[in-house]
Amino acid sequence: MFTTTTTTATTERVALATHGARWGARRATRVARMTPARAIDGDQVRRDENECILNTYGRGQGEVMVRGKGVLMWDSDGKEYIDFTAGIAVNCLGHADEGVAKALAQQAGLLSHTSNLFHTEPASTLARKLVNSAPFAERVFFCNSGTEANEAALKFSRKYAKKQAENAGLSVEEAATQTVSFKNGFHGRTMGALALTWKEQYRTPFAPLVPGNSFATYGDLESASKVIVKGKTCAVFVEPVQGEGGIYPADAEFLRGLRKLCDDAGALLVYDEVQCGLGRTGKIWGHQLVTGAEPDMLSVAKPLANGLPIGVVMMKQKVADVMAPGDHGSTFAGGPLVCAVANEVFDRVTAPAFLSNVEARGAELKTALREKLAGHPHLKDVRGSGLLVGVQFDVPAAPLVAALRKDGLLTLTAGAGDVLRLVPPLIVTSADVQKASDMIATRAFDVLK
Repeated sequence: MFTTTTTTATTERVALATHGARWGARRATRVARMTPARAIDGDQVRRDENECILNTYGRGQGEVMVRGKGVLMWDSDGKEYIDFTAGIAVNCLGHADEGVAKALAQQAGLLSHTSNLFHTEPASTLARKLVNSAPFAERVFFCNSGTEANEAALKFSRKYAKKQAENAGLSVEEAATQTVSFKNGFHGRTMGALALTWKEQYRTPFAPLVPGNSFATYGDLESASKVIVKGKTCAVFVEPVQGEGGIYPADAEFLRGLRKLCDDAGALLVYDEVQCGLGRTGKIWGHQLVTGAEPDMLSVAKPLANGLPIGVVMMKQKVADVMAPGDHGSTFAGGPLVCAVANEVFDRVTAPAFLSNVEARGAELKTALREKLAGHPHLKDVRGSGLLVGVQFDVPAAPLVAALRKDGLLTLTAGAGDVLRLVPPLIVTSADVQKASDMIATRAFDVLK
C-alpha cells in the first residue's frame, strides 16, 4: 500500500550493506536467546543514580529493571512483573520485540544520523505512511517527543494566525495569539506545552508561564464557547481521550462542536494524541472513533518507535503553507535510525487484525474489571477506549498500585490520584487480561477497604 522509489544504484548499495546487518541481527537474536542477562548489582545502580542523577522522579530504592520480553519485565533480583504500564503507553509492541530489534540493527549497520541537512529514505517512507493514515494529514514535522510536538504545534498556530491577519489587511500585532486547552489535560513540560497543561503541581514551580492560555471544562461546549474567541484564539488543544487527566473519552458531540467553534473563530483545532494515538484506542488515531471532527493538526509520539525518542506533528496543507525553511527545526528529529524502527512499528500496529485485537482485549479488560470488582465499596467507574483503561475509586489508588507492584503487576494512577490507569502493551493476550484483572480485583478488596 505504501511505496517508495529507489534508484538501482541505491538499491544495490543498501543490499550490500544490509547483508552484514541482517547477519548481525540474526546472530544477536540467537545470542540473546542463549545467554542470560548479565548480573546487575541493583544496589550499585541505585547508589550511582541517587548520587549522580537529578532527582526529578523520586525512584529512591525502587526496583532496577534489567530485561523484558513481551508484556513481562524482570528486575535485578530476578523477580518477574506483568507490565500494564508499557513505559507509560510507549512500548506498544512490548519489550525486546524481535522485529523492532531487527529493524534497529539493520539501520544501525547502514546509517544512524545525518542531521536535518539531507534526505533519508526511512523518514520519507514514514512520512508517506503517516499522511496516508488520516484524510486531514498532508504534511508532517518530525521531532523527538510529545512535548516537542505540542510545542511545535503551538508555534505553527502562531505563525498561521499572523498570516491570516496579514491576509485580512491587519498588522501582525493584531493577530490572534491566545490558546485554549482543557481542565485535567496534559500536554507536556516544556514552557509552551506546560502553559497548556492543567495540573498546578507541574505549573506552579515555573511560573510565570507563557501567557495567553485559557482553560475550559472538558466535554462542555458551553464552557469552551466562552473562551474560544474570534480574533483572539489561534488554537485549541484537546486530547480525544484524556489520559493522565483520568481516562475520559470525548464524545462525538463535544469534538464536533469544537470543530465548529474553531471554524467559526478562525482558530486551529489541535488533537494531542501522544497517549491515545496509534492503535491505543483500537483505531489508528483516537479521533477516528468520531466522524466529522477532523483536526487541523495532530501530535503523536509515545508508541511510534516503541521506546525510541520520536515525535510528529501531522497537519493540513494550509498550516504547512505558512511555514518556511528556518522557521523551526531539530538536529536529531526524523533521523534514519528511529524512523526505521517507527516504520516497523507503524506497519504492524496499523494492520486491521492487530487493531481488532486491541479493541477486543480492551473490551475484555473493561468487562472483566466490572465483573470482578462488582460490589466493591469504593468503585465508581470502569471506563476507557481500547487499551487505555481507567478504574475510578472514591479513595486514592496509590495503595493499590503499590500492592500490585509487590505482587508483580505494574500499573499507574491518573486523575486526582483516584484512578487506576492501565495501558498494557498492545500485544496483550486474553490470558494476560484475565490474570491482571484477577490480581487487581483481589488486591482492591484487600487494600481499598
